[in-house]
Amino acid sequence: MTSFAYDPFTVLGLPASPELTDEQVRDAWRAIATATHPDLPGGGDPARYAAASAAYAALRTPWARSEAYADLMDAAPSGPWPHDLQPPPPVPAAGLPVSPWRGVLLVPARIRRGRPLRLLLRIAAAAVLALIVVHSGAGTPAVAGLITGIVTWLVLTARGDLAPPPGR
Repeated sequence: MTSFAYDPFTVLGLPASPELTDEQVRDAWRAIATATHPDLPGGGDPARYAAASAAYAALRTPWARSEAYADLMDAAPSGPWPHDLQPPPPVPAAGLPVSPWRGVLLVPARIRRGRPLRLLLRIAAAAVLALIVVHSGAGTPAVAGLITGIVTWLVLTARGDLAPPPGR
């Protein structure tokens, strides 16, 4: 049999699917961690615990699961599908043409399916920090630099709170 790329789904005993929920992934990891933790009497199974922890880190978010699934499908050989992998689902014809505006239209759905409360907390923290910076009395270049840094932080970290776009 041809070797495949690292498969975090198999390590956790889960089917290779981007549709798994956070709870399913966490429960699978906890079951393995409980049985193999190095602090257990007898030393547990540190290698299996480390592998499960790495797999959990790779599958923790919906975005990460879709990326891991895509990597797994890219590494699969052409020809008949192995029995342990599911073929990728057919991609439905997009209702909207592919354009930057489609991404903007998908943002509300990605927020709703992602982690909206965590995103709201990030936005609130950025707003509070921006208000503190503006009212600090610092010079204009410093205020502009700090506001740019706050906005950059928000943009780069908020992506993890959004659900993956359709088809990923």
